[in-house]
Amino acid sequence: MDEQTPTALTQLPSWLLTQSAAQAHRVVTESFAAGGARAYHFRLLATLVEFGPASQATLGRRSSIDRSDVVAALNELEEDGFVERSPDPEDGRRNVITITTAGKRHYRRLTKLIGSAQEEIFAPLSATDRTRLTAILGKLLAYHQQ
Repeated sequence: MDEQTPTALTQLPSWLLTQSAAQAHRVVTESFAAGGARAYHFRLLATLVEFGPASQATLGRRSSIDRSDVVAALNELEEDGFVERSPDPEDGRRNVITITTAGKRHYRRLTKLIGSAQEEIFAPLSATDRTRLTAILGKLLAYHQQ
């Protein structure tokens, strides 16, 4: 059997999705690495841009990042001057995370990188196919998150 002949495995949507996700992850990771960042950085900055200042726990929930990973990524972002931590005026036991002006600029750079990665990943698809795929994947994700 040559490599172009479909097999039972390559006809399984779950297998195709897993393999495609692995390739997409590689492209996204390499794109962010080229910009001196990680996907967690983008997710946290995007969450701050979309929702505004928040506690570490809230950021973790909104960005679907484990709490320990949130802390590590925020430490890196704070070290680079992209976010600031300040005591929560309503609860002194927690911090409020705020994106800085430099963080907003970094977010815009990362947005361009992720845009280029999306173009590379989905190059063989038409705009209509991309829209359809996004809707289908969103529907699958919503179903399995319930």
